[in-house]
Amino acid sequence: MNRSSADPTPVASPRAETLTAPSLADPADGRDLFLVTLGERVRLLRARRGLTRRGLSLAAGVSERHLANLEQGVGNASILVLRQVAQALTCSLAELLGDETTGSPEWLLLRDLLAGRGETDLQRARHALAPLFGVAAPGDASRLRRIALIGLRGAGKSTLGRLLADGLGLVFVELNREIERVAGCSLMEIHSLYGPSAYRRYERRALEEVLARDPEVVIATPGGIVSDPTTFGLLLSQCFTVWLQAAPEEHMQRVVLQGDLRPMAGKVGKPEAMDDLRRILLGRAAFYGKADLRVDTSGRSVGEAFAELGAAVRAARSGL
Repeated sequence: MNRSSADPTPVASPRAETLTAPSLADPADGRDLFLVTLGERVRLLRARRGLTRRGLSLAAGVSERHLANLEQGVGNASILVLRQVAQALTCSLAELLGDETTGSPEWLLLRDLLAGRGETDLQRARHALAPLFGVAAPGDASRLRRIALIGLRGAGKSTLGRLLADGLGLVFVELNREIERVAGCSLMEIHSLYGPSAYRRYERRALEEVLARDPEVVIATPGGIVSDPTTFGLLLSQCFTVWLQAAPEEHMQRVVLQGDLRPMAGKVGKPEAMDDLRRILLGRAAFYGKADLRVDTSGRSVGEAFAELGAAVRAARSGL
């Protein structure tokens, strides 16, 4: 079982280490490695956003069969043609397709400076740039006045968040309820009527309003908040973040008991439901790992998990 740590430097947990993306060797079945890699990236991005293939099909206006081929690394000859043109022009595929950042010489110089750097170097660069642009640095004590709980559904964010807020004498906010307030409708209606892009916009606006309104607060965030780098970056810069972890099986059991089956509707009890959940965790684990603190709630009662969470947060806030 992982123990709490207030060390802001991300340290891979044993659970996260088992959820790494597969290493792609040159396919023996004749598929192009580039297309296979592209398909794996699409699956990981889809999982990170908590979308089923059908959900992505509806959002993108692309057939499920075409998406299945894309994810399996077959077909898509036009993508290979674009790659050949990009290689001939000695530029990236993103640049050829019109990446808006490529019009800035300074951005190109920065990109070249950061290209090939490891995660540790990139983190150091982000931390160094944050104060330059008025963003709170990771060591800024003011972040400790706001506690944000992150992680997949079923980790205990709402239950433990309320207890933590009561114990610290802080306001408790469930961001999903704020999103519904901002949108004027339920989460299900946002997704069905407006789609995932609109949901992310409402999520960002709701977070901005909470941060502007509540200087001291405990926030239970949606599991997919890490899917939008801008929103997640704002959360990291303004809040002391805690990743509530649990085994995938416990996540599944808890959300079923809560009656919240997104995005596993129609699959509960089937092997693919657990596969989808593991894939979502795989796609998000590296982002959750940016949290200042981790608490593993697996196999623990609410009281046990809260005792560890409360003690660790109080220790981190002791200098306030």
